[in-house]
Amino acid sequence: MNGRVIAGLIIVVALAMGLGMYYAQVYAYYDRVVPNGVDDVRLTSVATGQPEAITYDDFQAIDAVSSPVRYRACFTTSLSGAMLGETYVIAEDPAPLTGPGWFSCYDATAIDEALQQGRAIAFVGQENVTYGIDRMIAIFDDGRGMAWNQINHCGEFVFDGKPAPEGCPPAPEKN
Repeated sequence: MNGRVIAGLIIVVALAMGLGMYYAQVYAYYDRVVPNGVDDVRLTSVATGQPEAITYDDFQAIDAVSSPVRYRACFTTSLSGAMLGETYVIAEDPAPLTGPGWFSCYDATAIDEALQQGRAIAFVGQENVTYGIDRMIAIFDDGRGMAWNQINHCGEFVFDGKPAPEGCPPAPEKN
């Protein structure tokens, strides 16, 4: 009888820990981003190399302090991808990252498919939002937009413990 109680207790504790881990990964660290209504959506200008605000509506975003790549955003814009492509830097290697299922306006699979099929264009929103992390913005043909953060070339090296490659800004001091 004692063995069954101990085994049952181990199972209950394991399930509780598993549920806690799931909650921590999917819900606990995310916060809704409060939009400022002015420059929540920015694209990097071809002319200046600096991020510039574009017009947008219906902005929703989440972020987490636990990781710089947890940022996800959705919005709409009246600007066409073709017009934006003449003015702003087009992303060379966009890699939409999946978001939590409860943030339903953001869909990494839909972004990837639209980019592959030419129904969306990905732009560099801002390089080095945080060292080694770039903000990417995808604009769909129908005016929907989605944003995410992804690791850039410099970040790939530095986060692996290697020195920053040539052409990268100096890596920040480690704590």
